[in-house]
Amino acid sequence: MQRKKECVAMLLAGGQGSRLYALTNNIAKPAVAFGAKYRIIDFPLSNCVNSGIDTVGVLTQYEPLELNEYIGNGQPWDLDRSFGGVHILSPYQAKKKSSWYEGTANAIFQNMGFMKKYNPDYVLILSGDHIYKMNYAKMLRAHIETGAACTVAAIEVLPEEASRFGILNVNEDGSIYQFEEKPKRPKSNLASMGIYVFSADKLYKYLEEDDRDPNSEKDFGKNVLPAMLGAGEKMFSYRFEGYWKDVGTIPALWQSNMDLLGAEPAFDVGDASWKIHSRNPLAPPEYISETGKVDDSMVALGCEISGSVRRSVLSSNVTVEEGAIVSDSVIMSSAVIKKGAKIYYSVIDENVTVEENATVGAPKENAVGITVLGRNITVAKGASVPSGEIVDKDYKGE
Repeated sequence: MQRKKECVAMLLAGGQGSRLYALTNNIAKPAVAFGAKYRIIDFPLSNCVNSGIDTVGVLTQYEPLELNEYIGNGQPWDLDRSFGGVHILSPYQAKKKSSWYEGTANAIFQNMGFMKKYNPDYVLILSGDHIYKMNYAKMLRAHIETGAACTVAAIEVLPEEASRFGILNVNEDGSIYQFEEKPKRPKSNLASMGIYVFSADKLYKYLEEDDRDPNSEKDFGKNVLPAMLGAGEKMFSYRFEGYWKDVGTIPALWQSNMDLLGAEPAFDVGDASWKIHSRNPLAPPEYISETGKVDDSMVALGCEISGSVRRSVLSSNVTVEEGAIVSDSVIMSSAVIKKGAKIYYSVIDENVTVEENATVGAPKENAVGITVLGRNITVAKGASVPSGEIVDKDYKGE
């Protein structure tokens, strides 16, 4: 008798993240650092294991090396299993043809063999670039109870923002009667979260049909879900009311990091009842010298603070030297902020050096936008990076 899993998760993590600009020049968006000691992909992976889903396919494409290395055998998330566990799935050359993933639906279609290997009753489709805590087991139970072919997780958004999302129009019982992809005049503010539970046989059927359609964009929201609805399949929404942030833009990434701060943060990553797992770097405890001051901030292991840090999030092994100021900023691992340097309202990537007395950005109240420094670059001594600039190479300020 074939061993099987009730539910297999497929995590779409191949996006380039072009709206994150310099932060994703060399890595996939789900590998971007978040919240001092995490990466974005930690959240859906942790949600899976906390929900009792122990078989996850991670679909990579754009700059997969760092993401592959980070996930490894899945041990930090308790996903190192002999049957199941976490698996990296990259595009590969098949006998008939080979191609990059053409869209979200095509990416899943190309990995049908992986899913069928576990003979699941249900397949959970996830996105790798959202920050949230969600019990997928509850969504799966709702899917089973309604007898739906597909259940779509949905969240209410501000009416003025609804046109940015795929919108679900639903009946009183939650059944879906219409999809609208980024409508100019939305009928509701119930937005798809890009999280789907499918009955496996229905998913296979509609993916195969979509693959045969030469006019399809191979996308779940644009093609597969509307096709299912048009065929009369039973489809339901599943309302989610917790914190959820699509961190696909610089302002969203910055804001979601800030949402971790304060006595009562908007999003609590320290909740022991729903642990967010990560592959933590080996580093000594953080060190704050006599001249160092940290106020309303998160500071990870290995940081050495001799300057002033306020309302900021610092990943591991960041150095802030004496007289330096870091304010309203997100600083990723191994950055060095030298003596007298000033960092305001910025996102600074890994291994950046800001030399003595340089200035990056402007105080939030005076800023024209968030300043961004890409990884592995140096800002020269005394240079000034203007507010709102996006810099991906060494900056001399001449």
